Amino acid sequence: MSVLDRAQVVASGTAFALIPFFPSFIMFTNVAFPGVSVVPLPIAFAVAVLALAAVAVFLAGLARTPRRPPVMWRPMLMFLGACLLSLVLGLNPRDGAIFFVIFVASIVWHANIERFYAAPGVANAIWWSYLLSGAVACVAAILMVALREPAAQYAIANGRAVGTFVLPGELAGYLLFFLPISFALARSAQHASLRTIGWIACAAGAVAMVLTFSRTGWVGLAAGIAFLIVMRSRSGNARFVQGSAAVLASLAIVLMLFNEHHNPSENYTRLSIWQAALGVIDRFPLTGAGPFGFSKIYPLVRLPDGDATAFHAHSMFLTFLAELGIVGFLAFCWMMWRFAWEWYNRVRDAEPQATLLSTAIVAGLVGALVQGLIDTVSVVVFGLLLSMLALALATARAGTAGA
Repeated sequence: MSVLDRAQVVASGTAFALIPFFPSFIMFTNVAFPGVSVVPLPIAFAVAVLALAAVAVFLAGLARTPRRPPVMWRPMLMFLGACLLSLVLGLNPRDGAIFFVIFVASIVWHANIERFYAAPGVANAIWWSYLLSGAVACVAAILMVALREPAAQYAIANGRAVGTFVLPGELAGYLLFFLPISFALARSAQHASLRTIGWIACAAGAVAMVLTFSRTGWVGLAAGIAFLIVMRSRSGNARFVQGSAAVLASLAIVLMLFNEHHNPSENYTRLSIWQAALGVIDRFPLTGAGPFGFSKIYPLVRLPDGDATAFHAHSMFLTFLAELGIVGFLAFCWMMWRFAWEWYNRVRDAEPQATLLSTAIVAGLVGALVQGLIDTVSVVVFGLLLSMLALALATARAGTAGA
């Protein structure tokens, strides 16, 4: 194995191990966010440096082995072009440039996963680092709630689990992928040690998800579970009954615990922010207000009874429309449609082990899209979206690839 091959394995594992720290990048922007980051700014800078170093290794590997571009390259570049157009015409060029750089890095990461996932040691590094870092992040979040430390985070989050994710909804968004993936690895990984870590990670993640008290997260998880049931069940009647039961049980729990660990005054803030988002879309319909531009224009369009500040539109889809306009939103829809088409064609002929893991990843995506209807989760948009699309496509062919 060459030096670059070894670096590829290390960089692939490092990238997935760093995901729980990605939300701390919000400190690099100049907006006020309603949460507390337990990651000090120097650590956030160190994480950014490590992430950029991993991207550099990915670029070197892709340049060394020129082959066909990833199947998703056209829609990804179209979406990136829409982001660039919105950035040039938008209201927040400084933070928008950060948005653009992150998406460039995400595309490189996506291409690297699709190209090298089946290379010796890469899949093993990805899944070990992903499960271990996720399990540690979940345990840390649980302990912070139990110990009520740090006090400021506990108070602002109303006793909900947050950990390194700044906001409870961010942790829930991360867990929407982490839970089905850890379950699938616990069931399908070739090595017993990885299966054991999978069960431990799944248990820790389940407790952390409960403690987030994220209503959107719980409904999103139910949607993901229902998708996994539908795709894995052989009986049509069983698919409908079990999938419907998962969603209905989640809705019942949400209704019973609707205000648990939530400030009741927050229940209607989304309505005014959504109306403000419609005002932004009305003013900037084609190219939007620019990446991270929503917070700049929000004070000018907010309703009299609305929150004084808003970082995003509290809906991933409304945020894309408000910040990237119709052009960016359609590019995003095309990207997701192209992925769905390619994934379905791959997974229908895949081996059972590969099918379970790949379907679990897409179940996380389904859950994230459901959560995205009424929330915007940065760790999903910037850290998980493109990487998980690549993993779903790669695992549909290679499964755990020796992990």
